Amino acid sequence: MRIFCFILFLLVSGIRVWGQSDSLDTERLAKMISLSEVVVRTDVNVPKFIDRVKNDTSFYKAFKNLHVLGFTSLNDIRIVDKKGKQKAGMQSRTTQHHSGNCRTMEKISESVQGDFYNSDSSYNYYTAELYAGLFFTKGQVCGESNVVAGTSFSAKGKSGTDKHKEQLKMLFFNPGKKIPGIPFIGEKINIFDPDVAELYDFSIDQVQYEGQSAYLFTVQAREDLTSGERNRIVIDNMVTWFDAKTMDVLARNYRLSYDAGVYDFDVSMEVQMTRFNGLLVPRTLRYNGNWDVVLKNRERGVFTATLFDFTN
Repeated sequence: MRIFCFILFLLVSGIRVWGQSDSLDTERLAKMISLSEVVVRTDVNVPKFIDRVKNDTSFYKAFKNLHVLGFTSLNDIRIVDKKGKQKAGMQSRTTQHHSGNCRTMEKISESVQGDFYNSDSSYNYYTAELYAGLFFTKGQVCGESNVVAGTSFSAKGKSGTDKHKEQLKMLFFNPGKKIPGIPFIGEKINIFDPDVAELYDFSIDQVQYEGQSAYLFTVQAREDLTSGERNRIVIDNMVTWFDAKTMDVLARNYRLSYDAGVYDFDVSMEVQMTRFNGLLVPRTLRYNGNWDVVLKNRERGVFTATLFDFTN
């Protein structure tokens, strides 16, 4: 169940090879997207835009960049009950040091509430384990890079923990694509498949995001869905701001929910990016998740990561 929680956490999609049939899918999807007047006037190539969205690597690259930089992080993790009252939590300040080709993490301060840790200092909650896996470095880690070219996520040949970690990467770094091997939802998260896309409203607008020109790409479940159609979707909405010049992801918000009987979840996340020495990096990540798995206690977790003071 621990690894299952990892999969349910960030819930956001898998990589596949795009061939001729996908080109046809792109053409079909392009006709389903609403364009703002400003986008129409700028004559944006919609099929090309969709392909850039589907094949984006900037989001993944931003998190990979954390492996080759130093930074300070303010970490706030809270576990709450059904009334929203906190029952456990941890707030800390950590600094990652990067030297040569290795990175280590220093804990500057920490405040703990409730039964956040087990008696052996391991995490008592899956939400905390998830956070640690994303932002905490254990010991010294060497030999990493931020190269993403040629990266292909696949769970083939993997099992147990390794398999589920790979599925997590698919979910997190490539929102909206098919994820093999996850019960009940693998196909339903593939919002770029026209058969799934028909359940959504898509739109493209050109806006200002923190002083720079950006494309706002919105995916929203249709309001008129029947209960049967609602059961065919996992992503409730996804909003992404793309740099109008580079198509790098500047920010992304999304919400996912599903009830499969043996498990259910309702998860929302917000990610904001910044740049350091030309590298795109996450500066803020907010997560709010409510999930339950049969024979396990329901867990409601909220966390915020704030990253700053980046160094080479």
